[in-house]
Amino acid sequence: MALVGNVGRMLVLLSPAKSLDFESRLVTRKHSQPRLLERSTELIEVMRTKSPDQVASLMKISDELAALNAARYRDFETPFTPRNARPAVLAFAGDVYQGLAASSRFDERDFTEAQKTLRILSGLYGVLRPLDLIQPYRLEMGTQLHTDKGRNLYDFWGDQVTWLLAQDLAESPNPNVVLNLASQEYFGVVNPKRLSAEIISPRFEEITTAGKRRMVSFFAKRARGEMAGWVVTNRVRSLRKLRDFDESGYRYDEERSTNRTPVYVRSATV
Repeated sequence: MALVGNVGRMLVLLSPAKSLDFESRLVTRKHSQPRLLERSTELIEVMRTKSPDQVASLMKISDELAALNAARYRDFETPFTPRNARPAVLAFAGDVYQGLAASSRFDERDFTEAQKTLRILSGLYGVLRPLDLIQPYRLEMGTQLHTDKGRNLYDFWGDQVTWLLAQDLAESPNPNVVLNLASQEYFGVVNPKRLSAEIISPRFEEITTAGKRRMVSFFAKRARGEMAGWVVTNRVRSLRKLRDFDESGYRYDEERSTNRTPVYVRSATV
């Protein structure tokens, strides 16, 4: 039967977002430092060698966005402080983070819980805890950026992200679970075989008026964020509890779910 058993630690993985918010009022003063910041600085030095035209070509973005991000690489500075950086979970503002809604959903205890439970995979920062400070950037994990480590960011990060996740999981002696709510692009930096954990990758589907089922990217992204926030605020400690997720009208579909891919479905809103 799918989704059965208690866990020692559940690490929830999310992708970052292209949209950023460095203007709104912060709802917590808590913050921490990215654990791979030295490596991030290496990537920044590589990106500083790129002209805006090269950035546009490399990242397949507009000239305007390329100029903005070239300026971000130029302005990147350490050390990170609350004056020049912002906690990651309050800096990302895309669909996933609108679903997560940390600024309105989390209280101080929830931020503390999220720091233990939630991890954000990042092309620039490798892996982030929610309260890790970041500066504005755009560098997607799938970018074919040549460095002295290889041809792309997967080569650059190697097993470092996996190693850090394994360290986080090792803090619990009981069976562990990784709740993968990240995209394939970002989860590709993780080597599941080197994690002593069960990988659970939920799927969110819509039922159309014609009775057909489909995954709609926009809604799936929001649902991933909602599930991440729900896991944090409800202190989820068992796989069975995941069956209870019901935000935004989703319900657990036991018939279509498997041990590693629980399916959640709702009537289409489009």
